[in-house]
Amino acid sequence: MAFIVLLAFILVPIVEISVFIEVGGRIGMWSTIGIVILTAVIGTAMLRQQGLSVLFRIQENLQANRMPVQELFDGVCLVIAGALLLTPGFVTDAIGFALFVPPFRRWLAGEIGKRVMARAEVHYTHQTYSTGPGPRPQPGGPVIDGEFRDVTDEDLETPPDHRLGGGTPKDGKSD
Repeated sequence: MAFIVLLAFILVPIVEISVFIEVGGRIGMWSTIGIVILTAVIGTAMLRQQGLSVLFRIQENLQANRMPVQELFDGVCLVIAGALLLTPGFVTDAIGFALFVPPFRRWLAGEIGKRVMARAEVHYTHQTYSTGPGPRPQPGGPVIDGEFRDVTDEDLETPPDHRLGGGTPKDGKSD
């Protein structure tokens, strides 16, 4: 992971400088600088509008006793988009603007979710609660308590019953 971050810190500026040189050579230095400033201003306005929208949706979900998972993911994407749009560069601006598009964020959340679920075992229990008088939940509505653990590729080769602690492997040998 540290290697990937180091590589990004080296490659992103090189790519951005190359694109700046190419764009500046085609449309001129002042036009290039103007576009960079314009994208920062537009990005700030979009961040304010979409950020407030996400905050309102988070508040609505919390008031309805729902976990605002998608809204929290959207919020993280918007913070990253804002940082990318304030960073001078055309490539970072393109990625930043893509993060402002809700269908792209949903697709990205799905892809990240697939990767997490492919590497994790998820166990959950279900208990029913509802809101009643007083500050604590009362029995009657859904509450899910869960836990997961990251599994390695070796764990994926082990039959599921054995991984979960039930039974023995299919070859009849036990650990």
